[in-house]
Amino acid sequence: MSEEPEEVSVDTEEVPTEEEPVESILPREAESVEVVPDDGEEKPVIKRGKKELSPEELAEQERLQKIIAAREIIEVDPIHISIEYETVGKGKIMIGPPTLTRFEKARILGARALQLSLGAPPFIPVPKEVATSLDLAYNELEKRVIPITIRRVLPNGDFQNIPIDLFD
Repeated sequence: MSEEPEEVSVDTEEVPTEEEPVESILPREAESVEVVPDDGEEKPVIKRGKKELSPEELAEQERLQKIIAAREIIEVDPIHISIEYETVGKGKIMIGPPTLTRFEKARILGARALQLSLGAPPFIPVPKEVATSLDLAYNELEKRVIPITIRRVLPNGDFQNIPIDLFD
């Protein structure tokens, strides 16, 4: 018996597909139907699908179309120049809560733990109960000795740089 793989051919049959009629996504064109009420006047009523539009509804649609067509089109927004909010003294956090958010805390702890695991010197004496670099980073964060600044940015580009020791 040879070690070469045998060629396997798979015969597939094409199944004839029945073509189903595809319904159009586009709205049906308006059909104008003249209705003769009992008083003898002919009033055009437009049908769209199953709903008939009355003359009052048609007038309202035309009025709204004119309002939309008359709107001013703003092609270019005025350029916003980003502003830095000054951080002067305690209680001067202008953007966001006065405490670290859980996302900021996770980012700081992760970055500092990585630094410590790669051999960076700790900012505090290493306690005996510390087992991992993450525990040490958490102790440094609690004592606010990590020299880091948090930048909080608003959607319009304004921002505030907040030193870690200003947080509660």
